Amino acid sequence: MNDATRRGLRTAVQTLFTLLAALPLLAADPAITDIPALAGLVAFATALSRLMALPAVEALLPPWLRREGPHDARN
Repeated sequence: MNDATRRGLRTAVQTLFTLLAALPLLAADPAITDIPALAGLVAFATALSRLMALPAVEALLPPWLRREGPHDARN
């Protein structure tokens, strides 16, 4: 699997988890009072992305989601 495919899959997994976290908010009637919740979801997605980039978490990921080689350490 090439690197572009792997990055796309990682993004899809992160998006899926974020949407699962947003499901209760999306099921209700959205209102202006939901802006803090939406900001929290953006923070959750950011934290999940940063968490998946940690070497310790990288080792726990299935092989098809892991980065290949040290050249990708900058992400």
